[in-house]
Amino acid sequence: MIVKLSKLAHARSGDKGDAANCGVIAYKAEWYPIISKALTKERVKEYFKGICHGDVDRFELPNLWALNFVLHNTLGGGGTVSLKLDAQGKTIASAIMMMEIEVTDDLKLS
Repeated sequence: MIVKLSKLAHARSGDKGDAANCGVIAYKAEWYPIISKALTKERVKEYFKGICHGDVDRFELPNLWALNFVLHNTLGGGGTVSLKLDAQGKTIASAIMMMEIEVTDDLKLS
């Protein structure tokens, strides 16, 4: 079955210069392997293809049930020089929560 990532995790994002930083945290330990498998750096790069013009780095934090992504060359130069509406990358977390991922039909989402 296909579900939005927001059913399994929450996220927070911000900026580091011209790079957006997005942490995705599973709600449950048993859901971490699901999001870890679904959220490859290639998939995240493709998902943000209209705004991420650089590489995507992925860092795994299994003890926190989390993944952290750094999307390079995404913020138009950064908060102090960018003309983008979201020059500090705050909406990246909301956007990634809309990503659809495949889960097994028997996964209990409550």
